[in-house]
Amino acid sequence: MKTQQRTTLFLFILLVNSCVVEFIPEIDEEQELLVVEGLITDQPEPYIILISKSLPIGEENVARPLSGCDVWVSDDLGSTYSLQESVAGTFVTDPANFQGVIGRKYTLHINTNPAFNSLYYESLPMELKPVPPIDSIYYEKVIIEDIYGLWPDVEGCQIYLDTHDPVNNCKFYRWEYNETWEIRLPVKIINDVCWVSEKSDRINIKNTSVLDNDIINRYPLKYISNKTDRLKVKYSILVNQYSLNDNEYLYWEKVQTMSQNVGGLYDKIPSAIPSNIWCIDDPNIKVLGYFSVSAKSSKRIFIKDNFQGIINPYERCFSDTVKNILSPTGLGVYFWIMEEGSGYKIITNIRDCVDCTTRGTNIEPLFWKDDNN
Repeated sequence: MKTQQRTTLFLFILLVNSCVVEFIPEIDEEQELLVVEGLITDQPEPYIILISKSLPIGEENVARPLSGCDVWVSDDLGSTYSLQESVAGTFVTDPANFQGVIGRKYTLHINTNPAFNSLYYESLPMELKPVPPIDSIYYEKVIIEDIYGLWPDVEGCQIYLDTHDPVNNCKFYRWEYNETWEIRLPVKIINDVCWVSEKSDRINIKNTSVLDNDIINRYPLKYISNKTDRLKVKYSILVNQYSLNDNEYLYWEKVQTMSQNVGGLYDKIPSAIPSNIWCIDDPNIKVLGYFSVSAKSSKRIFIKDNFQGIINPYERCFSDTVKNILSPTGLGVYFWIMEEGSGYKIITNIRDCVDCTTRGTNIEPLFWKDDNN
């Protein structure tokens, strides 16, 4: 009898474990909402408004831009500025006709296309607040210890930021950055030097309203580990600093709390996080995202230093080559000439090993020579 009970219990457990299915909770909200991301500054540059449709829970995280909308911005003096759609869901201002002014209030207007019910959306009027300059951006080497003591210590890099507002007006800060770094292939070929660029991969905000003085020291803006080749040759980071009002700070704080790896409105945003944009035609319809208005101050630094233990992404290239073959042997096989005119070649099926444009661009950035080192 005991043997039969054990067998029955085993079969029951096996049956339960084989019936695991994805659980998608039922939620009382629309499956498709308007998502808006936009920023107006005081700089003479194009301002971009991104408009897309939200993703139902359980679907793959893929952007769904919403094209064909009418988008414009108005100010508190009655002027209006239309945006043109450059690519699907991306609406851009003309810097020759529109530049934000500190102290002015701006409102975003959106008429969606008939496929999205032809609804009218509008933001709150947002004041363009001044922002102090960034005092300094600097870095320190960080020793990454091997807790087992099997390998030599390697080094990472922590980038810090200092800023302050002498008149104590800016209490809420947000930072975005653009990274650029140089990469070089292990051999001299046509496309052996390139530059890779990436935008911020996290939300950086700071509240100084609880401090006696509006001073920020050693804010940890960006950490770079030895698991990337960013610091292998030469690295640069451009940091943009914005001022926020208290409501927008709470918005970013909630997004940050929900996920520490959200770059703006680039992943799924829970509908519980309030927006400053509403559907005028139907106030019950929720909107995701935020229309930001702020002055901008920027600062760039270059890092060209020796960091111990940085990975070499091209180590695998030489283990995947065949020497002294005079021509490629099939589709998807690439080669480079080691010595011009010698006929000596290396064959590989890894394009990264022979063409750095698979990772970046071979056009040197205009600012790259601004570094004095």
